[in-house]
Amino acid sequence: MSQRLLFPDGPTAADALTFAQRASRLGDGAVRLVARDGVLLLTAAPLAPRTLLEPTPTVLGMRAVSVDPELVCDLTVDAAALAADVDSSSLRLPDSAVTATWAGVSPPRAGWSDEGTIPAATLAERAQWGIATVAEGVPTDAGDDAVHTVRAAVWGAPDDALQGLPLGVAFAAFALGFIAGEEAAVVRRNGPWARISFVRGHVLTRGTVRSGLTAVRPTGA
Repeated sequence: MSQRLLFPDGPTAADALTFAQRASRLGDGAVRLVARDGVLLLTAAPLAPRTLLEPTPTVLGMRAVSVDPELVCDLTVDAAALAADVDSSSLRLPDSAVTATWAGVSPPRAGWSDEGTIPAATLAERAQWGIATVAEGVPTDAGDDAVHTVRAAVWGAPDDALQGLPLGVAFAAFALGFIAGEEAAVVRRNGPWARISFVRGHVLTRGTVRSGLTAVRPTGA
């Protein structure tokens, strides 16, 4: 694969690198890079379930920046391995790609309906509350599984202040640096998907799809 990503200028390259650096500290530390038509979409998964039965929601963070219009790619790499180059308007790619289950999940491109807004201050407050709750709930010297269980319970819980979306969407927006000032984040939905849009990027989450089956009722003896 190409060894460098070429951007129109230094600030744009720095923007992409900042997203990757933040993503490297979240979830599995991977970032998906999809480029076409002069736009590079960087995607990370601050939260994703390890198994089908756990309550951790799939929460993606996305940031779009301008890139070399001739670049066409779709690869997932270790975010920490994406590095600044001698040329300030480019970034060096790692020698190899990585595998991430969430990278195969593609949100719909069209068909979104507006569902109102959420104040940035509310998202920040709920994220900080969740971070404190996780810290309080993790036992001293807890193993990785115990930490993951607490995080799944906290970040997977629906939050009334976030229109019933999992608390993890606030964490993702906060951790990726999307929350700033007095912005009102726009909420849109499409089937099981929800997207919260900020000036600095988007947070997406996919809920469960109801099968439509009614509850089983006991029959007479």
